[in-house]
Order: sequence, then C-alpha cells, then structure tokens
Amino acid sequence: MKPLEGLKVLDMTRVLSGPYCTALLADLGAEIIKLESPAGDDYRHIGPFKDGESALFALNNRGKKSLVLDLKDPADLELAQDIATRVDVVVENFRPGVAARLGLGADTLRARNPRLIYCSISGFGQDGPFRDLPAYDLVVQAMSGLMAGTGEEGGEPLKTGESMADLIAGLFAGWSIMAALVNRDRTGQGAALDVAMYDALFSMLTTSHALHLYAGQLPARVGNRHPLSTPFGCFATRDGQVVIAVLNPRQFSALATLIGAPEAAQDPRFATDETRTAHEPALKALIEDWSRQHSTEQAIAALSGAGLPAAPIWDIAQAADNPHAIARGLVTPLPHAVLGQAPVVGQPVRFNGEKPVSATAAPQLGADRATILRDLGLEATT
Repeated sequence: MKPLEGLKVLDMTRVLSGPYCTALLADLGAEIIKLESPAGDDYRHIGPFKDGESALFALNNRGKKSLVLDLKDPADLELAQDIATRVDVVVENFRPGVAARLGLGADTLRARNPRLIYCSISGFGQDGPFRDLPAYDLVVQAMSGLMAGTGEEGGEPLKTGESMADLIAGLFAGWSIMAALVNRDRTGQGAALDVAMYDALFSMLTTSHALHLYAGQLPARVGNRHPLSTPFGCFATRDGQVVIAVLNPRQFSALATLIGAPEAAQDPRFATDETRTAHEPALKALIEDWSRQHSTEQAIAALSGAGLPAAPIWDIAQAADNPHAIARGLVTPLPHAVLGQAPVVGQPVRFNGEKPVSATAAPQLGADRATILRDLGLEATT
C-alpha cells in the first residue's frame, strides 16, 4: 500500500530534520526530488562510513532521486524555480529568509501555483525574536526545557542520546503536510507551513507542562525514574538493572506481595502514587532488597508472572535483532548502487497489515537529473 503514490515533492533540505520528513513521505510512495548543491548534502560527508558511503545519509535519504543544482548559477536557480512550481509539495530548511531571497520562498512559488504545499523547517520558526538563532539540535534541546528536566537526581542537565529536536520537527513536518493535502483536496488551495524545531520539541514535554502550567512547579531531574509516578523506573539486580512500571493500587499490592513485603500496601507512606513518589528513596530500597537477590532475567520472570510491567534494558543491537523486531520488519535491506544492500529503518506504521517502505536506497549524487527533468517536461528547456 502506497497512499502517497503520485505525489511529487521537491526536497530542498539537508542534514536531518527535512530529510527525515521526506524519507517518511518516500516510504509512503511519494516521489522525492532531492535538490543538492554540487558538494551534496552535508550528511554525505559525515560518518560512520561503509565503503565510502555515509550511514546517516543512507538511512535518511532512502527512496529519493538526486538532482544537483548550483543555486548561485542563474540558469540553475531558474530551473529550481520551474521545478518548484510543478510539484505538489516543497520542503525546505534554509535559514529563515534565504529561500525568499533566492526566489524560492512560499509567497513567490505559491503565487505561481496556488495548490502548492510549502513546508519550511527551521530552528525557531519563520518569525519571532529567536528566528535567526542557530538551528542545532543541541541548542533547541537546551532552550526547550528538555535538558533542564533530564539527568540524574542532583546532577547536571543532560541531552538525549538522539537528535530529538530534528527528528520530532521532521515528524511534525510530515504530519502537517498530510493535513494540508487533505485540506487541498477539499478546497483546492495549498498552504505555507512553518515548522520550528523549538515549537515541536516544546510541544512534546507533557509531564513538564503538567508540573509548570498546572502545579506551579519546575520539573526536577530524577534520573531513570518517573517524576510523578512510583515505582516507575530502574532497579538494581544481581547482574544489572530491571525496569518496573507500577501505576495503580492493584499493581502495587501485587508488587508488595511479590517482594515479600505485603504490609507495604497498607503503609501510609505508600498509599497513593503521590505519597509513594514523596517517599521514593524508602520504597526503592525496599524493592531493591528483593531485586538484588535475583538476576535481571529472574526478576523479569517473577514480575511478569505477577502481571507487573517489567523489562530489561537493551542496547540497540538487542533492540534490532530480537525475534519480535525481526517479525515486525523494523530493519529493511534496500538495493544500493555501491553497498549492494543498505539496511534502513523505515516508517513504522502498518497500513492494512502492510508496512510501506521505500523500494530503493539513497541515491548517488546527481544520478537522477535526466529522469527528473523528463518526467516534469523540462528536458527540452535545459
């Protein structure tokens, strides 16, 4: 199932937020024309590499066609403008104002094609006092509130291990493009979409918003436990750690019985989720008196047997290579011009039981110029 088959997208993005967005669209069948400078997307030159090919570029540019244009050259710039008015969607992540100066801005292109959906991705949006700040994931994580609420108890702020601001902005960009397509089908009009990494990441901090906007509190750094619910975090075992997630009185009573402390369910300190959180150190010590006597595997078996949510902490290899991940098709090998096969992680949603993923891997730089121009009816003019 390819729900976006027939949709043409001009991808004027580089690095991560924009390419991640358009890779998701490619998985669903959209034709992605990736416009690159003569040097190529920055990610082509950032490792890790395999046989000279960037893994990051391969993962985030699957299923696309590459067209090299030098936007400093008037003829190439004119060609880019012509292409932009013949597609359904344009996605760009230039610094705010740059696309407009090049004659590739939303107003200019939509004046020529009112049905065009034009999506701009930037660090802080197309307007506002911060619009010209650097659009780096680390900058956005630092300013959004995410880092302030992340880290060990009593420790320093921490970033996440992945570039979440980039990825979430790319996801919201795809989401907004889909919504604009539905509206275009209804009204015949396209849209100009303004996706800011800052806005996107900020919108996801639900627990922090609950504390700040409703309870008048700033989120505290609490390490690997939940800031509001207890016991809901990591607990030491004989050979590592186990994750335990207990949320309601029935579950807590079952846990108390399992660890040999049934009286804990009647202890006023542990009577509610809120009081358990207030007395988290004492409760954690009680649980770890039990969990440290068992291996992680034994603890998970006992907890699961009692109907309690529990899990090991896996590395990425364990997460990718287990039978469930394989059955769900989380990693897909695609044919690649240099590597032969390039593993990618496609969009995760199944449509009618099928998981759409791009048919081809990331393109070689500029490899698709003739095909792109022919399909757009532009070959005779170039």
